[in-house]
Amino acid sequence: MIPFTAPVDDILFSLHDVARADRLPDWDEALASEIIGHFADFAEGVIAPINATGDAEGCRLENGRVKMPEGFADAFRQLADGGWQGLTAPEDFGGMGLSPVIASAVSEIFSGANHALQMVSSLVPAAVETLLRFGTEKQQQDWIPSLISGETLSTMCLTEPGAGSDLGRIRTTGRRDGEAWRLNGEKIFISGGDQDISDNILHLVLARTGAPDTGVKGLSLFLCDRQGAGDAIKITRIEEKLGLHASPTCQMAFDDTPAELIGVEGEGLKAMFTVMNHARIDVSLQGVAHAARASAIATAYAGERQQGRKKDGSPAMLSDHADVRRMLDEQRALALGSRAMCHVALVEMALGERPALVDFLTPVCKLFSSEAGIRAADLGIQVLGGYGYLTEYGLSQVWRDARITAIYEGANGIHALTTATRGLRLEGGAGADAFSDLIGELAGEEDEVITLVTAWQDWRKRLLAADDPSEDAHNFSVFTANLFYRAIWCRIGAVSEDPAMAALKRRVLSASLPVRL
Repeated sequence: MIPFTAPVDDILFSLHDVARADRLPDWDEALASEIIGHFADFAEGVIAPINATGDAEGCRLENGRVKMPEGFADAFRQLADGGWQGLTAPEDFGGMGLSPVIASAVSEIFSGANHALQMVSSLVPAAVETLLRFGTEKQQQDWIPSLISGETLSTMCLTEPGAGSDLGRIRTTGRRDGEAWRLNGEKIFISGGDQDISDNILHLVLARTGAPDTGVKGLSLFLCDRQGAGDAIKITRIEEKLGLHASPTCQMAFDDTPAELIGVEGEGLKAMFTVMNHARIDVSLQGVAHAARASAIATAYAGERQQGRKKDGSPAMLSDHADVRRMLDEQRALALGSRAMCHVALVEMALGERPALVDFLTPVCKLFSSEAGIRAADLGIQVLGGYGYLTEYGLSQVWRDARITAIYEGANGIHALTTATRGLRLEGGAGADAFSDLIGELAGEEDEVITLVTAWQDWRKRLLAADDPSEDAHNFSVFTANLFYRAIWCRIGAVSEDPAMAALKRRVLSASLPVRL
């Protein structure tokens, strides 16, 4: 097993030089470097060492309660005691009040070190933001300090057996009971729906308060917690999964469960999107983390493994062979490029000057970065050959854990459809216009990219005129993601003084379209 090392230098380069985080009014480069470096030390020493063992042990359901793998409770307690759960939360509630851009770097490192534990604890910032935007003062006081301290973790309860991506089919109901509410129904695929590492769990539950035929307009958002609900929340099973064995994916039954409405009745989806948008960027960074981890493992192995001889008769390392270098280069380029794509979107989000651009970039980042993580892991397995197929070097776990990122928080096909429809039409196409401007800003005068922009604009016009743009949504979204990726590499090549970066840029720009997705 090759120990996990956080890619701190690459992250800082991407934030500062590529995404220009220094444009943010509250950006402190020294503080960002210190925070990211401190968490990297913690991840390498505490979280990463239990990743493989947690995967091997998995979670289990005993007497209706989930038992996490050995060492997870202690690691989470250290995480919470270090204040990491409240990194972006307001200081008034006990948080650090730091930039979400810094938090994104922490999240990537966390995912690379231990995706399963990150999954269980990662929804807290979104829950806090939802409470701040839609909760009453009492709800904020009741829950935000507890979430920050680590006493409480949170979940997002959307999916049902008959309602996956089509939330209009949700049948879990919320009914008034005096001044309170009661929930009845079933939710599935709930990450961390139960666990034994926090004292309590706050569930954000999307339930129907309108008539069955009201679709998403009849949905409201509710808060209910494990301690307050008692036996009214039951964990009926945990799923056996391809990956993320140490992250319990629960099926939950709500039986007259006491709950509180958060926000306005009938506007639950609006409130829930606060959680979902955070989660989609987080998933993008999970893909980045897996790409970086796969690249690190394969590069280390290929640089040490003797394989054949050079032309002069001296021993050759695996990395001396052209086909292996090709795969290593693709891994490295995917990790660096997808990270920079996410960072550009995050900095734009923090600036708040082009919200339509952020709306356009979010599904593109999720689509590309999740596929980049899977692709880099697959390449890593190929580089290591038979050893890649074994569990010894961890690449099989990287691939298994990365695979879900293309499925959850909106399957990639849905994000492709969003890009080709809503993305082109929202606000009169303002997001697509801003995307085109962004490509120009990133690419400068690179002819290879300018030519692609012209082709992209032509394709955009055809989709806007099409009766059914869904037929071409996948191809268009892949082209869009590749365009962004290539423009990002123009920017990376322009700001880096490393000859290796210039060589990678040339490889990316000369590759045939599309980069595999």
